[in-house]
Amino acid sequence: DTAGMSGMNSNKMDHSAMGHGAMAMDHSKHGMTKNPLAVASTKVRHAKTEYGASVDMRVDMPRTNLDDPGIGLRKNGRRVLTLADLHSLEGITNQQEPEAEIELHLTGNMERYSWSFDGLEFGKSTPVHMKHNQRLRVILQNDTMMTHPMHLHGMWSDLENEKGDVQVRRHTIPVQPAQRISFLTTPHDVGRWAWHCHLLFHMDAGMFREVVVS
Repeated sequence: DTAGMSGMNSNKMDHSAMGHGAMAMDHSKHGMTKNPLAVASTKVRHAKTEYGASVDMRVDMPRTNLDDPGIGLRKNGRRVLTLADLHSLEGITNQQEPEAEIELHLTGNMERYSWSFDGLEFGKSTPVHMKHNQRLRVILQNDTMMTHPMHLHGMWSDLENEKGDVQVRRHTIPVQPAQRISFLTTPHDVGRWAWHCHLLFHMDAGMFREVVVS
């Protein structure tokens, strides 16, 4: 299934111009609020560490929709549960707007079979620091050709939809190829926490990061 992957050249591993059926996020809320963090940033920023041997592709036009079942599951005669179908029945009690925003890219090199955050495998990276009890938005962008179910330990992840509304509370959020998602979190527990891809062979190959809440 190659839907949404039309900008990709399968003969080369450098996919920096990849389009992946990008969808533009509605920015209308930006003009209606005094808080610039009320809606997740859509400006793609690639860290300098993404330009190295550990990264074979970068996505400049990610998509933000949650209703795509993913490669191999589209239009196959079955209804597939997607993130867009999930809603917290009791709602999210914490409606506080974020005070800070963190953006990280899920990166890798298929030929070397290494996986990382922002081009840095665990061991080469430094911890992500979060402030205790601070409402925070996290943006994850998948710059690879594989889905990564990401698990941030020690706190809940309140997934936002493409309109900026909180959709559902989760522990693990799958991020599809060329997808950009955002979630809100409040680190209530001080300490050191793991953040990793739940495909354990991806975690073992470097897609692991330490989070320090202090």
